[in-house]
Amino acid sequence: MKVSLIAALGNGRELGKDNQMLWHIKEDFLHFKKTTMGHTLLMGRKTFESIGKPLPGRKTLILTRDQSYERSECTTIHSLDEGFLLARESGEDELFIAGGADVYKQTLDFVDVMYLSFVEYTGKADAYFPEFNIKDWKEVESREYPATDKSLAWRLVKLERI
Repeated sequence: MKVSLIAALGNGRELGKDNQMLWHIKEDFLHFKKTTMGHTLLMGRKTFESIGKPLPGRKTLILTRDQSYERSECTTIHSLDEGFLLARESGEDELFIAGGADVYKQTLDFVDVMYLSFVEYTGKADAYFPEFNIKDWKEVESREYPATDKSLAWRLVKLERI
């Protein structure tokens, strides 16, 4: 099973503030949907709660320390090993790590592919993408999107671990 990570980050690795995204780029949301559709998403409890519901067409694993936490239509897990095992046992071929900052940090060493949207944003945040050594990764795809009156400029990059 391939482990992939999908994230959108600003110029200073900003991810969010007050458990909310810092921008809304329609094309990036569509890329997220297309890329993850039919797969399993592993995300932290706060990320799930900021979304508010399971995303259609995908299985959701919610990582939490709270042993009593449950959400219908999702599976609650209490360790990464448990999440990886459940995804493998269900026949998943590509598990997507979908946030937040702490989950990205915990899983980065296990990730084979990263789908990163680099957004031209510099501003306040309280959640940041973890630092990583770009020399460990090879860029295999890249697309530029200019700023519009409705969105910031951004670049979509697919990286594979070397």
